[in-house]
Amino acid sequence: MKRVAFLILISLATSCPVFGAKTIDLDSATIADINAAFKAGTLTAEGLVQLCLARIRSYDRDGPSLHAVITLNPKAIETARELDAERKAKGPRSALHGIPVVLKDNYNTADLPTTGGSVLLEGSIPPADAFVVKKLRDAGAIILAKMNMSEFASPPSQSSLGGQSLNPHDLGRSPAGSSGGTGVAIAAAYAPLGLGTDTGGSIRGPSTANGIVGLKPTHGLLSRSGIIPLSLTFDTGGPMARSVNDVAVALSAMTGIDPADAATQKSEGKFSTDYTKDLRVDALKGARIGMARDFLGADPDCRLGDRGVARRHAQFRCDDRRCPVSEMAARFEARVLQRHSHAGICRTDQRLSRHDRTGISQDNSRNDRPDQSLHRSASGWRSPQSRSLDLVQA
Repeated sequence: MKRVAFLILISLATSCPVFGAKTIDLDSATIADINAAFKAGTLTAEGLVQLCLARIRSYDRDGPSLHAVITLNPKAIETARELDAERKAKGPRSALHGIPVVLKDNYNTADLPTTGGSVLLEGSIPPADAFVVKKLRDAGAIILAKMNMSEFASPPSQSSLGGQSLNPHDLGRSPAGSSGGTGVAIAAAYAPLGLGTDTGGSIRGPSTANGIVGLKPTHGLLSRSGIIPLSLTFDTGGPMARSVNDVAVALSAMTGIDPADAATQKSEGKFSTDYTKDLRVDALKGARIGMARDFLGADPDCRLGDRGVARRHAQFRCDDRRCPVSEMAARFEARVLQRHSHAGICRTDQRLSRHDRTGISQDNSRNDRPDQSLHRSASGWRSPQSRSLDLVQA
């Protein structure tokens, strides 16, 4: 299956003649779109939660069986109904009022098990919400489900409790990890918003593999208390969504100083409670973006983006910058020898092994199905005399 289309068009009738019938594309609706429908009276939080649950039923165990969900919140509809009543009586708490959110299953939730994807913690319910989960609930968000993940945030992108999650764009490809379940859920429109965690790429990898937007915040910007740790030196939580604006909305709701996480002291006087005001459509003007073209030629399914489209949208200029392979190898070897000449080269392998265990250099691109991506890569790699890098200039 080359691509699984996830498109639901919901026609919601309203008695107001001004709005008539409202159509929402659940596959691409942003938080702003949803709030507009809430305001127009064409959608309720309860109705949205029901649509998300129907989506999960259709795609997570039935249909393509994506296996992104570990636990559904049995009180999600009840919570949504209460938030609808509150909106009617008092107005919304924030832009996240009534918005369903999915959580990687290493975020503590006082009303749902938190397992880290492991059968060792099956059924384990923490005494309190994680700091950022409480912030989301206080903003009116609805915790819809806990998502599959790489077990205890270590590779590969599967767990003993949730099994192997599948990439919704191509079931034969990896969704990456360790926040793979959240990445799948957002790409498959289980919910508009999700949370992952990142140590060495565990938000960024799944966001790339599943074609969504993810952010690893600066260390200390978001509290990590109540999140199962991997490496506190690098760990941080972060939002995952289908648009940059939605990521900014979520980030705005979660910042703040947490006495239980000393790292958040670094953000005192620096964090914002509204990152949307800083978004600019021309933010990349003047940026240079590097693309390793030689690595894109190995797989016929990988294609460099249309440069014409890039130029039309951002006036990019693509320039080649080449460095001979032999020169690159010589530079790397010289650096390694210089650094490890006194300590012994064997320590390099020890350090890399240790990094792999903490997630610093884990390979999120590997697919655990050797008959597919690994064979394809093995048969397709080429050995050019030089490696080239496109530098894209706006």
